[in-house]
Amino acid sequence: MEIHESQQESWSETESTGSRSMQVGFSGPLSGPLSGPLVSNRKSSSKNKSARFKDDDDDMVEITLDVRDDAVSVQNIRGGDSETAFLASRLEMRPSSFSGRLRQVSRELKRMTSNKAFDRVDRSKSGAARALRGLKFMTKNAAGTEGWSQVEKRFDEFAIDVKLPKTRFSQCIGMNESKEFAGELFDALARRRGITSASITKDQLREFWEQITDQSFDSRLQTFFDMVDKDADGRITEEEVKEIITLSASANKLSKLLERAEEYAALIMEELDPDNFGYIELYNLEMLLLQAPAQSTHITTDSRVLSQMLSQKLVPTKEHNPIKRGFRALAYFVQDNWKRLWVIALWLSICAGLFTWKFIQYKHRAVFHVMGYCVTTAKGGAETTKFNMALILLPVCRNTITWLRSKTKLGAIIPFDDNINFHKVIAFGIAIGVGLHAISHLTCDFPRLLHATDSEYEPMKPFFGDERPNNYWWFVKGTEGWTGVVMVVLMAIAFILAQPWFRRNRLNLPKPLKKLTGFNAFWYSHHLFVIVYVLFIIHGYFLYLSKKWYKKTTWMYLAVPMILYGCERLLRAFRSGYKSVRILKVAVYPGNVLALHVSKPQGFKYSSGQYIYVNCSDVSPFEWHPFSITSAPGDDYLSVHIRTLGDWTSQLKAVFAKACQPASDDQSGLLRADMLQGNNKPRMPRLIIDGPYGAPAQDYKNYEVILLVGLGIGATPLISILKDVLNNITQQQDLEDGVVESGVKDNKRKPFATKRAYFYWVTREEGSFEWFKGVMNEVAENDKEGVIELHNYCTSVYEEGDARSALITMLQSLHHAKNGVDIVSGTRVKTHFARPNWRNVFKHATLKHPDKRVGVFYCGAHGLVGELKRLSLDFSRKTSTKFDFHKENF
Repeated sequence: MEIHESQQESWSETESTGSRSMQVGFSGPLSGPLSGPLVSNRKSSSKNKSARFKDDDDDMVEITLDVRDDAVSVQNIRGGDSETAFLASRLEMRPSSFSGRLRQVSRELKRMTSNKAFDRVDRSKSGAARALRGLKFMTKNAAGTEGWSQVEKRFDEFAIDVKLPKTRFSQCIGMNESKEFAGELFDALARRRGITSASITKDQLREFWEQITDQSFDSRLQTFFDMVDKDADGRITEEEVKEIITLSASANKLSKLLERAEEYAALIMEELDPDNFGYIELYNLEMLLLQAPAQSTHITTDSRVLSQMLSQKLVPTKEHNPIKRGFRALAYFVQDNWKRLWVIALWLSICAGLFTWKFIQYKHRAVFHVMGYCVTTAKGGAETTKFNMALILLPVCRNTITWLRSKTKLGAIIPFDDNINFHKVIAFGIAIGVGLHAISHLTCDFPRLLHATDSEYEPMKPFFGDERPNNYWWFVKGTEGWTGVVMVVLMAIAFILAQPWFRRNRLNLPKPLKKLTGFNAFWYSHHLFVIVYVLFIIHGYFLYLSKKWYKKTTWMYLAVPMILYGCERLLRAFRSGYKSVRILKVAVYPGNVLALHVSKPQGFKYSSGQYIYVNCSDVSPFEWHPFSITSAPGDDYLSVHIRTLGDWTSQLKAVFAKACQPASDDQSGLLRADMLQGNNKPRMPRLIIDGPYGAPAQDYKNYEVILLVGLGIGATPLISILKDVLNNITQQQDLEDGVVESGVKDNKRKPFATKRAYFYWVTREEGSFEWFKGVMNEVAENDKEGVIELHNYCTSVYEEGDARSALITMLQSLHHAKNGVDIVSGTRVKTHFARPNWRNVFKHATLKHPDKRVGVFYCGAHGLVGELKRLSLDFSRKTSTKFDFHKENF
């Protein structure tokens, strides 16, 4: 490279007005290196300096700068392209001295001509491909002409004097949830066009819309840069970075990020401004975006060919023949629900058989000639009611079901997971039986008997007495009558308050009535069954038409189920009497979650995924509430995480919060009370536990590969499974390393089947990650073999690629690379944004584990059940990987 200097006298147009200027010209290929001194010989007139750069490429670019006392501006650009012009425009500045101007120009040109500092972006590279998916202000669907037509309609609706005010800009472009972000976007677009007014015309809005829907990455990057660059000087200062971090944190409801905006702004400046110039520029942001690792759960390591083949397999094939289509749908339905179907079919068959038997029996009795088919229907309904009143107790015998699930193979043919659903089905059967019995008697039997002739009544004397009843009240006031009426009323109350609308307080009732609903009302009304069963036995003994004891069969139906259920309750009472636990730790977390760590009672054994019932006498001495165990069987304590959603849980949190203190900096949670530390132990409420009881999640041990999906607080049983898998991994490593004693090696315990676990936790609030922060970090530290794959999702943050979360994504990558901690969750596990693409999740598992059976365990709100179940069935039918779906009942 050689540098030539020449001098020539020339006067610019500005110099005629008395100001002095210097024009400095540099020419050379932008791809070549720049080295050597930049020499300046000053004269009173302007000086042209040229630097020529020679290499194998003959393409030359010449940039002429106008250097004045108070500014540097680009005068002319010869050669290059639009990108060169854009980079040259960054040279315009206002330095404070002549030497400073030359140093700045030299530095900028070195940066522009350095291969290491800046290369033309290769859009075919994977990093660029990711970047092209990023910084989206609008989706592709909104970017078309149809999208503009909707915006135009909203403009006409919101416009004032044919202009759209800035305050309505967010609503007009469809950013209703991000008004502050939309306001900053409005200011950036207006600054670019020199608009100072707080309102715009439709033509200006059309320009704004075209820019924010431009799908080119360069345009989107420039728009985002303009949003950050408030003073439009082409440079972003630390204060401007802090402002945009604050804005992004507010738009994505990240309060912790908001509190640490200054710290994170300093981190970005430290990374992107290593020379401490005090600002960063457009190319810094571009490099950061291109280098950021992929955050999404899309398949990145699997074979592209296999992925495409799998996608083709999963394309639904439409069957045009309606008969074949219906038959295939029926076959799929039977295949997926055969356990439920045979149980329901057996139950319906028994009910139908009992009804028919009693119907025929009474049809051949003398009473049929007076009361007709009314009495046969009433007696048939009564017989099915007896059977169902006995059967309904079995699904709620929790200890029996837990034993059958754990100790027998009946789970292969009986769907124990659906015990509560079967309980509800039987309740519906009882309602039908009671309806047939009561309606037939009250509206048909009794009126016909009252209006019977003397000759017709003659066969009825052995049952109703020699004197015929003379009014309707005679039937109601008798033991048979009033017991039946009271039973119907109590059953109706329990049935109504058990409905989700009342049990979960979904109805907007007046305040006085609202106190009569909720879980407490459901719990207490359901315990009216004690009275109902007593009345049922009495009602079944004092019968009008059966006088012999062996024909009064009600007690025969109820004897065994009632004895079994009574033993269950006695066992619970006995166990809870000595299972008063000692409180070890209490923590109140964001999201109204109370974590309780208690001592493990002697001999208490459980499996991950099971649950216990908790009673707190300080809240209510009678109420027991179920909660999933979040500790692992190998832990020396028991833990539960309780979200305050109802009356009882709110009171429980209030009682324990009184004994807590604000957490220190090195502790998680908002309030804490660690009983093992210090002598000043606060008085804690007395807790009693009952359990453990079986749940669907405990079947995870039957699978080599498990897919765990938790929504919000629904992650609780899955966390226990994660800890159990981790403990078994650690124990297996100790066995292999010979760390443990030989006695443990000789233990003939069933080998741990699970070899791979995928955990997906989806939550709305960043504070939720505090609940299981320790578990996440423990897995990240100890799972050296990568057996457990963790994926946390925060749905309050806009999806990856959205401009509103772009800076958070960049900051997340920087902070995790430097400190190994995620800025959203505060754990070592990086957080994904928005909701997972569940189809891709299943696709990933399918490609990783062909010819395997994967256990899918879900716990959370009911809304996701349908999609996960459908995907499990779809992938099981069309691929070699089989997915067994299990859901937890809240």
